Amino acid sequence: MGQSSQTLVFGLNYPPETTGISPYTGAMATGLARRGRQVRAVVAHPHYPEWKISPGYGQWSLREKIDGVMVHRVRHFVPERPTLVPRALAEVTLGLRQALTRWGRPCAIVAASPALLSSAIVRLRSLATHRGTPFVVWVQDLYGIGVVETGQGGGAAARALRGIEAWLLRSASTVVVIHDRFADRVHEDFGVPRERIAVVRNWTHLPPMPVADVGAVRRAHGWADDEVVVVHTGNMGVKQGLQHVVDAGRVAHQRGERVRFVLVGNGAQRDELQRRIDEQPTTTQIVPPLGDKEFAEVLQAADVLLVNELPGVAEMAVPSKLTSYFASGRPVLAATDATGITAQEVVAAEAGIVVEAGRAEAILDGAKRLAADREQCDRLGRNGKRYKETVLDETIAIDRFDSLLDNLTAPASVERVH
Repeated sequence: MGQSSQTLVFGLNYPPETTGISPYTGAMATGLARRGRQVRAVVAHPHYPEWKISPGYGQWSLREKIDGVMVHRVRHFVPERPTLVPRALAEVTLGLRQALTRWGRPCAIVAASPALLSSAIVRLRSLATHRGTPFVVWVQDLYGIGVVETGQGGGAAARALRGIEAWLLRSASTVVVIHDRFADRVHEDFGVPRERIAVVRNWTHLPPMPVADVGAVRRAHGWADDEVVVVHTGNMGVKQGLQHVVDAGRVAHQRGERVRFVLVGNGAQRDELQRRIDEQPTTTQIVPPLGDKEFAEVLQAADVLLVNELPGVAEMAVPSKLTSYFASGRPVLAATDATGITAQEVVAAEAGIVVEAGRAEAILDGAKRLAADREQCDRLGRNGKRYKETVLDETIAIDRFDSLLDNLTAPASVERVH
């Protein structure tokens, strides 16, 4: 294929990062390459969720080939504490670096959001030099809603982000979202026509899980057979509200309940959570990020898998951890807004139960209620696996994205860069 057949992907996160949207951006780029497309990804150096550039990376510019994809990494500002303003600066510096790279003559441009601000800068560049090239915004999180729901931005900041988001989405050739509820919000809140919105569901990024030796895994982590082990995985950020899980462990300790809460992963709130754990006795512990094999084993060794969200978080995101949870065959406890997307997903899959967000007692009691009924746990686990295999299938998702790009690029000629 010639240079003009290239699909150009812009994003913040990319493998070897293992959490957040990185596995999806990487798998989509790889999947498109395997379907015969020439794919180039212009992305940041690995730094998430630690917010620290990984060893071996950090050069001003680095090119590498990963699974058939030409990956061009650019150095940008990485804040130690990703609060609103430093995070915005990080995205702006990334967007400027991406806009100032050589683009060539791509047949299609895909911008993964987050990051919103860098995607907007890339869009400005595309309008200046590649106006005739189809531009796809792939929405993993709704940014403006997220700032409001997590309380990280005041009225002016939220309005500014919402304005940028509205312009970016309305200017795109196609907006790809990961859930039907996102499609509704993009149409109703931002006025994007339905015919320019496509739903491509996320999938589990783990390989098929071999059956784990549950007893051995639990012994290796010091988990007793008579304990109810509740595992939460992934990013430890503001929207996860994990201080309430530490408090649930504190209530379990006070009651003498044999319920252990395990937080697997890393993130901006990790040190604060560890400080909270160290302050008073709790049955909550933190486990560092795990490799794919160990991660899959821990999921299967848990009695209950927890997705926890800050009270008020309802519409901003679909937790990527749910796809892996469903694949594990274990029941899900969702401590979240009963009317939100996460609750809707768990209910649709018939894979778990929903309890009130932000209440330690509700989290503890929900875990106990699930673990007390082994037959129910097995049924919910089977339902989750079936949902993953039918609704959240990777091949179907990438085929849909590939077909979408075909439809966008087939009738149009590629505009040359002047």
